[in-house]
Amino acid sequence: MSDPTRALRGAVDLSGLGDSSREPGATPTTPSAPAGAPAPGGAPAAGGRADGVLVEATDETFNQIVARTSAVPALAVVWSSQHPSSRTLLDDAVDIASGLDGRLQIVGIDLVSSPGVQQALQPQEVPLALGLVAGQPVPLFSGLVEREQLRQVADQLLQLAVQHGVTGRISGAEPGEDAEQELPPLHQEAFDAIERGDLDAASAAYEKALAENPKDADAEIGLAQVGLMKRTQDVDLNAAREAAAADPKDIDAALVVADLDVLGGHVEDAFTRLIDLVRVTAGEERDRVKTRLLDLFAVVGNHDERVRKGRTTLMSALF
Repeated sequence: MSDPTRALRGAVDLSGLGDSSREPGATPTTPSAPAGAPAPGGAPAAGGRADGVLVEATDETFNQIVARTSAVPALAVVWSSQHPSSRTLLDDAVDIASGLDGRLQIVGIDLVSSPGVQQALQPQEVPLALGLVAGQPVPLFSGLVEREQLRQVADQLLQLAVQHGVTGRISGAEPGEDAEQELPPLHQEAFDAIERGDLDAASAAYEKALAENPKDADAEIGLAQVGLMKRTQDVDLNAAREAAAADPKDIDAALVVADLDVLGGHVEDAFTRLIDLVRVTAGEERDRVKTRLLDLFAVVGNHDERVRKGRTTLMSALF
C-alpha cells in the first residue's frame, strides 16, 4: 500500500480522491439511495460513543461540521451501509479518537443516506478516510488499514492541525494534564453559533473579535469561512456549473462556482477561474471578481502555498 500519510504535507484538492489503488477490503461504491432515504439524524452510531467523539454527517449538516474544523480537526470516514464491512474503519477511528482527550472529531458519512455528500466527493470505493482541518479537506487513503497505521495517520493529522493553529477540543471532552488553552470567548461564541446553524450570529462574533484585535488571524479566517457557508447554503450545484459552462464570462455564475470549488477542495480551480476573469474584465466587474478572490484567499489562509501563488498571479493579471 502506498504511504497513507503522504497527503499530510498540506491541504490538497479532492479531485484525486478516486485515483488511489484499491486496498484489501476496499469495496466499490454503489449508487446511493434516493434523496428521501432516512438519515441517521446526527445521533451516535450503534456501537459508538455518546461523548461527542463521533458525529454522523448528513447532507443537511455536512457544511456545519466542516466549519467546526476551524476549531477542532476531524477525521471523516466515508462508508456505506450497503457494505457493512466498510464501517470497520469508522469503528476503529472512534476507538482511537476516544483516547485523544477530545482533540480529534470523528465524522461518519454513510453514502446511502447522504446522496449530496456522495455527489460532492464522488468516491470510487469505500471506506475512504478524509481529514478536515480549518475547513480544508485533506485526502488520506481508501480501503481498510491496520489499526496502528490508522493511529499514525490520526497523529499526523493532529500535527498538521497544530501547524495551522487548530488546537481546540470537542465540547465536554475531559482533557489530560497537557490540555490546550480554551478558545477565546468570542471564538467560542462563533463556534457555538455555527453548531446551532446561526451563521449571522457567528459572523457577528468574529466581527467583534476583529474589532477588538484587527490582527486576529483566526477570526479573519473564521469570518471568511462563515461567509462562504452563507453564500453556498441554498446553491444548486448543477445549475451553477451549467451556467458557468454556458457563458465563461457570466460573473455571477463564476463567483458561485468558485465558492463551490473552494468548499469542495478544488482551490486552484477556483483561483484560476477568477484570475482569468480579472484579465478580461474592468471597472466594477473587475472589482467584484477581485474582492471575491481576496475573500477566498482568506478562507484558505495566507499560510497556504496556493494562496501565495494566487496572489502573485493576481498581481500579474492586474498590472
